[in-house]
Amino acid sequence: MTSKDLKTFTREEVAKHNKPDDLWIIVDSKVYNVSRFKDLHPGGASVFAEGDIAGQDATEAFYGLHRHEVLLRPQYAPLQLGSIEGEGSVIYSREQGKLSDVPYAEPTWLSAGYYSAYFKESHRRLQAAMRTFIDEVVTPDALLREEDGKRPSAHVIKAMAELNIHAMRMGPGKHLKGLVLMGGAVSPEEFDYFHELICIQEISRCGQRGYGDGLQSGAVIGLPPVMNFGSPNLRAKIIPEVLSGQKFICLAISEAFAGSDVAGLQTRATKSEDGKHWIINGTKKWITNGTFADYFTVACKTDTGFTVILVERSEGVETKPIKTSYSSSAGTAYITFDNVKVPVENTLGPEGGGIFVILSNFNHERWVMCASSARGQRLIVEECLKWINQRKAFGKPLSSQAVIRSKIAAMISRAESVQNWLENLTLQMCNMTYKEQAQKLAGPIGLLKMYATRCAQETAADAVQIFGGRGITKTGMGQYIEHYHRTVPFDAVLGGAEDVLGDLGVRQAIRQMPKNARL
Repeated sequence: MTSKDLKTFTREEVAKHNKPDDLWIIVDSKVYNVSRFKDLHPGGASVFAEGDIAGQDATEAFYGLHRHEVLLRPQYAPLQLGSIEGEGSVIYSREQGKLSDVPYAEPTWLSAGYYSAYFKESHRRLQAAMRTFIDEVVTPDALLREEDGKRPSAHVIKAMAELNIHAMRMGPGKHLKGLVLMGGAVSPEEFDYFHELICIQEISRCGQRGYGDGLQSGAVIGLPPVMNFGSPNLRAKIIPEVLSGQKFICLAISEAFAGSDVAGLQTRATKSEDGKHWIINGTKKWITNGTFADYFTVACKTDTGFTVILVERSEGVETKPIKTSYSSSAGTAYITFDNVKVPVENTLGPEGGGIFVILSNFNHERWVMCASSARGQRLIVEECLKWINQRKAFGKPLSSQAVIRSKIAAMISRAESVQNWLENLTLQMCNMTYKEQAQKLAGPIGLLKMYATRCAQETAADAVQIFGGRGITKTGMGQYIEHYHRTVPFDAVLGGAEDVLGDLGVRQAIRQMPKNARL
């Protein structure tokens, strides 16, 4: 039925259609004929007989069981006959590409009537363009790939490359020179870490954790060592291939016996007799994007200490998928290197100087994870505020329960505190060289990541309690809550475990203590 065929009815007219073979209902002032659909309803035909909704307004009952987007699905459009005369839609639903009006659903700088010393007009232009792109291009693919476990679709990677989103996710730098960023929303010269922060947080809004990691996150952590420590020839070849989306790269550090304990790595690289090649043997585990990566940034033990080497997928490189509690869209892999021959020119940084290469790269990786965590928590706050506003229990809205309001208050406090600490550190990054960041921010970023991921897990647990059984159901009202609760532990482990990072922050602080400081 087209919009031209839709009619208007009075509520009295609708009420006459209350028989099993002639069944109409009203949802948000729209009239639906569910006579034939009732037997196809996943919950059974009996739901239309419950609560005396036949021929009546079923808005409250509908939103107690379904998300708003159910009404927007193409297969249900033919069920709509028209609308109630003189009435309009009263249910709020954020339009694609637009900001949410739900309190705390957006960071303060995007909220009406609030101000920020950090974000300028170019940041707002970039955010608006990214929001539209993510809603229209990325999120639909994310929902499909999260379900079937396949890697992000090629058309999404290509579309991101055409707008130079892959390049922006590497942060500010020479690699942006001459590029048109997001259709001209921001120039390469003015691009800073706050612009990158926007890219990260808008992408994370798709709410699909595994897919988000599969969306070139391997490049975010695997390409910077090439950009900062690779030879000119290596940079000229690898960087364009990855930023154009033609090739994928991953960071291969963790092993079965060494995760946060970088010093315990066992993968070994030895020089060939002519000294022109590295021969690499060993394994890596839990490597994001590893199953479909073309290049591997690998941390190895060598005779002179730890060395980082860029390895191209070739003979002797084998990758196997690892089943995790989030989608295989991330391409999490177990990698075996069996006498892999790599040119010495692929060494990243000085031979034996891999520790500095690895540690300096960790700062940016952990900052990215903090940015994603902050936005993920805000998504859950929005979901919970919507739910308690529409869900009734014991005859009253959930929002009337003090214990529920207390949980929401804690969620909001955590989300706001993480975002504000994050923005403060982002400002420091904008005013420090790469080397200064490595020297001064490792501890603070480590502490922030520890705090952010602990906050996230508390918020996930509270959200499940608020949603009840729906919070542990993969579809329906609580689908984002279930997914978040299931996948949020990843951030607490990836990039460094919470306890390790907290200890890193404190140890750095102790080293900076004045020798004569006393109580």
